[in-house]
Amino acid sequence: MKQFHFASLQGETGQELLKKYNLFEEDMNSFLLLEGNHLYTRSTAALRVLKKMNGGWQLLYAFMIVPEFIRNSVYNWIARNRYKWFGKRNECMVPLPELKERFLD
Repeated sequence: MKQFHFASLQGETGQELLKKYNLFEEDMNSFLLLEGNHLYTRSTAALRVLKKMNGGWQLLYAFMIVPEFIRNSVYNWIARNRYKWFGKRNECMVPLPELKERFLD
């Protein structure tokens, strides 16, 4: 079984999670990470995901010692500039079957 599964915030699972954790979709311009019963957002979610990846990405988890308000400022700056740096596609990716099975709805 793969380590991560995905749900869009607009889907049934995403909407259930938003309600459960008292979050509002219009306030979410980030991704969320649910581990057990704990929900992480922004830089904390990103760093926790990187911690579980291979190839040296785990080293970035050391940034957890930086206060969250500073980490989230950097996270927001990266989010604002990602299309400028990496480009933006006009069409959505169609996931292969092995990836599609990891989507919750």
